[in-house]
Amino acid sequence: LKLWEPVVVLEQLGSTLFETALLMVVKDRSVNATYPDAHLSREDSQQKAITDFYMAYNLIIRLLPILPALLLARLGDRGWRRAPIVVPMSGYLLSRLALLLVVVFRLPLEVMFGAAVVFGLSGGFCAYWPGVMTLASLGSTATDRSKVMMKVELLYGAAGLVGSLVSGHLFLLYSFSLKHGIVLLTVSALLHLLCLIHSIFLLQVSVCVCVCVCVCVSNLVKQVPNTEPEDNCHLIPPAYSEAPAEAPLGKDMVNVVLLFAAAMLYNSAVGGAIDILGSFVVKEPLNWSATQVGYGNAAGFMIFLTSFVGVMVFRRCVSDVTLILIGMLSFASGIYFMSFVTATYMFYIARVLNLFALIPMPTIRSLLSQQVPASSCGTILTSLQLALKFAGLAYIPAFTKIYQRTLDWFPGFVFTLSSVITVLGMIPISGERQIIEQLEQSGKFRK
Repeated sequence: LKLWEPVVVLEQLGSTLFETALLMVVKDRSVNATYPDAHLSREDSQQKAITDFYMAYNLIIRLLPILPALLLARLGDRGWRRAPIVVPMSGYLLSRLALLLVVVFRLPLEVMFGAAVVFGLSGGFCAYWPGVMTLASLGSTATDRSKVMMKVELLYGAAGLVGSLVSGHLFLLYSFSLKHGIVLLTVSALLHLLCLIHSIFLLQVSVCVCVCVCVCVSNLVKQVPNTEPEDNCHLIPPAYSEAPAEAPLGKDMVNVVLLFAAAMLYNSAVGGAIDILGSFVVKEPLNWSATQVGYGNAAGFMIFLTSFVGVMVFRRCVSDVTLILIGMLSFASGIYFMSFVTATYMFYIARVLNLFALIPMPTIRSLLSQQVPASSCGTILTSLQLALKFAGLAYIPAFTKIYQRTLDWFPGFVFTLSSVITVLGMIPISGERQIIEQLEQSGKFRK
């Protein structure tokens, strides 16, 4: 209980409860939205208000964490491995409390923009997730790194599944003294409080990570190579212990750039579609309630579980690059089908096609972590997360405006666009075999 697993579970449980509550609160506050100059129907006006709120909110939480996340990543690589987790957890807790106050005291919804600012300045997900991934990565061997990173995703998805299944029911709990959503948000805040307490007092950085940091400092001071500590904590497989295969001395920029390009294209496709999906399901013809929203989110988190099983099965016979392509193809087909969803059962069919959609990103992170020294692992993973945030500054407004302008004739057009971008993201991966060759030559890639 002193490792990173409880942090992932508690944080994700709290976040899934919060996300359902936020969507339902925004929907409720947008019922009477009007845009006289745009001549929109009442439903289209509500959709525009919802998407405008999420566009501004998502831009804030993607833009502001950039500098704090970089600073926290540097602190993490200097030995303060808890910092990229503890500081963002404080922001998570405050933002959840802010929405609770909005519901209890009927404060303006714009208060959540201030909460997003606080969340962003704490580093947010941009700092927290690379911090967790770094702990998981440095505590594993190169051979098992993809498996370990998928384990992180598995815990994340399982917690999200449980949280989503109960979120709608908790939101509907109501009495004369408690409004809809208060119980849900109270539980969410308590979960984040427990997560923060665990991160501060109980989170234990693994011995391997500490030794890596000590070796880096020792090498800088003494200017004498010393790989003995890494061997002692089994950071590299015994079969390749004669060479420092775990961490190359310098970055292979070609591989890094290609991996970054594929990650940014894929994340833009996924992020753009998922950001719109919440608004899409609460409008006609689906018109979901809070309970149905929770079930829909649970279906999304099932993909974490199926993706983990996919990695366990496919990695025995295919390379990491092929795994990435399988995941991208899964998402492209599922999200294209989502374009034509007009009934709830069709939504779940589209989600079934997305079975392996979560494989690409952790696998890309695994390959990236093998392109840099262990001392730079936190920095490169945070740099990737920041690059994805910068991409969000472009795709969030683009997808939002396209969705608003296609509501009348083809509301699912953004999902077709997402499918096309995913196919484009397959090009840098499928066209570059040098990644596999170099990792095989260095003994770090599992054939």
